[in-house]
Amino acid sequence: MASNPSGPQGDAKFVRELAKILKDTDLTEIEVERGDLKIRVAREFPAAPAVHYSAAPAAAPAPAPVSAPVPAAASAPEVAAVDPKSHPGAVNSPMVGTCYLRPSPDADLFKKAGDTVKEGETTLLIEAMKTFNPITAPKSGKLIEILVAEAQPVEYGEPLFIIG
Repeated sequence: MASNPSGPQGDAKFVRELAKILKDTDLTEIEVERGDLKIRVAREFPAAPAVHYSAAPAAAPAPAPVSAPVPAAASAPEVAAVDPKSHPGAVNSPMVGTCYLRPSPDADLFKKAGDTVKEGETTLLIEAMKTFNPITAPKSGKLIEILVAEAQPVEYGEPLFIIG
């Protein structure tokens, strides 16, 4: 890294060099102290209200909710073969947080399995750091299955629901 001559022009050049390091690496923050000079350069990623990831790896898969008892002999091989993480219509969590399936505790569900959803329609909320982030349908279709429960903690990349 180039030396940092005193003065505003030298400081500006030094800050640009630090910003370039942030851009070229996976770092999000650099802090440097030299005598009385203290420089902190950071980049922030704005939280998108609705981000859709379909191929992110899940840290801990949620157990799939069971809607009705199914005879073991008739469909056990099919159920075992379907992995929500690998389903092409799976919508994964874009963040770590807590899932909510309704806009408020006394309101109806946003959607339930079997409902038709339109692209951009809110399907659930994820609360992270006291902010409620709407998770929307990335495409129109039938909501095949909701894989999370009310107030369930979720990990980044964990499957939330499947649209067919």
